[in-house]
Amino acid sequence: MIDLRSDTITRPSEAMRAAMANAVVGDDVYHDDPTVNALEEKVASLLGKEAAMYVPTGTMSNQIAVRCHTQPGDIVVLEAAAHIGSHEMGGAAHHSGVTLKRVQGSLGTFTSDQLRSAVPVPHPSLPSYLFEPHTLVCVENTHNEAGGTVWDVDQMGDVASAAHDLGMATHLDGARLWNATASTGVPVRDYAASFDTVSVCFSKGLGAPVGSALTGTMDFIDEARRFKQMFGGGMRQSGIIAAGALYALDTNRERLPLDHDHALRFAEAIGSTKSATIDLDSVHTNIVYFDVKDPARVVDESLNAGVAMLVLGATRIRAVFHLDVTDEDTTTAIDTVTSVIEA
Repeated sequence: MIDLRSDTITRPSEAMRAAMANAVVGDDVYHDDPTVNALEEKVASLLGKEAAMYVPTGTMSNQIAVRCHTQPGDIVVLEAAAHIGSHEMGGAAHHSGVTLKRVQGSLGTFTSDQLRSAVPVPHPSLPSYLFEPHTLVCVENTHNEAGGTVWDVDQMGDVASAAHDLGMATHLDGARLWNATASTGVPVRDYAASFDTVSVCFSKGLGAPVGSALTGTMDFIDEARRFKQMFGGGMRQSGIIAAGALYALDTNRERLPLDHDHALRFAEAIGSTKSATIDLDSVHTNIVYFDVKDPARVVDESLNAGVAMLVLGATRIRAVFHLDVTDEDTTTAIDTVTSVIEA
């Protein structure tokens, strides 16, 4: 099976398994697991932040950030299809009591002008307490639902600067930030520089079995550890899985452009068919979205032929490339899916 459902379905290599099996461990709830601590120090350094906190999932990382940055009743501004609003099960409302204000962007991005327009500035004739506080802006890079698209680093900086001018905190959902860097060559540290907090994932693209990290100031991460416990994220000898994340950081970042090349090859082949529609300009990294009249048929018949994808809308299909997909696999997937579409 060539599994293109997600880049989260990868399996640890033998070398990664060996690193995990030999990991030195402690009790992470007491913050004394040496391997977890080493991972947190490495991630904080890579992103240019004071501290990092290892958590089980990217959703937990984002939700802890929202909880720490806001108070119940606050407004959080984000792009209309951002993961925090579309795929985290209403967590922002449930855990933090906030309302999400969605900005309709372009390929998952929005501008500083759009942010300023979304935040009301009370006229002196009205008390400011009659307006809900707009306290946080969230940016997603790369943007999943837009097709793995990459923000321009200067545009990100402009949005973050506008947010700070408005008295808002900034959070970067960088689950696939490694892919953004692999696509543009812009260091992750530069993407992270404008943001108060940044979340990154190790199980998307990098091939680790579990985990994400939230980064920020030392004081912020100290507060975040309380919510990690509250949200059920306290893990004990989690150095076993942190070792997989460390191995992934050291070994698998440099190969990410291969996934992007495979995705573009696949996208161009889909675009050459007469019965599928695809925006090739949106294929920046390892995610491919395309539209067909009957996506269920295409996905089901492709699965029967050995290629797994996801239906994500009335006409939409998603395919994601990752380290378990070889060049030969990509060719096979192209032949299989284009044949099914054209049939």
